[in-house]
Amino acid sequence: MDVHRLLKSFGYAFYGIWTALREQNMRIHFISALIVIIAALLTGLTIGEWLIIIMAITLVIGTEMINTAIETLVDLASPDIHPLAKQAKDVAAGAVLVFAIASVIIGLLIFLPKWF
Repeated sequence: MDVHRLLKSFGYAFYGIWTALREQNMRIHFISALIVIIAALLTGLTIGEWLIIIMAITLVIGTEMINTAIETLVDLASPDIHPLAKQAKDVAAGAVLVFAIASVIIGLLIFLPKWF
């Protein structure tokens, strides 16, 4: 195993995360995740609840990163407006929305019984 090459690949991955954080929607997801983590710390979640919250956050942020990559590739391949390019971008954005809605529902199911 080439350690230098491995470290460079981690560097590229961290740069990818940094690049994604420059996107407005990613910043919204990131700030939302921080708020949920603070609420979870103040609420005193069980390990199982933490695992579910972490998975929900990870799925939303990961999907947003994939969406950003797809949108970037579509813009590169089809700089002009094209119905198939729009469809690809809309479907990728829809995937993020599905996970975001599911995450809100998961959060409500975990937090509401503890708060009320």
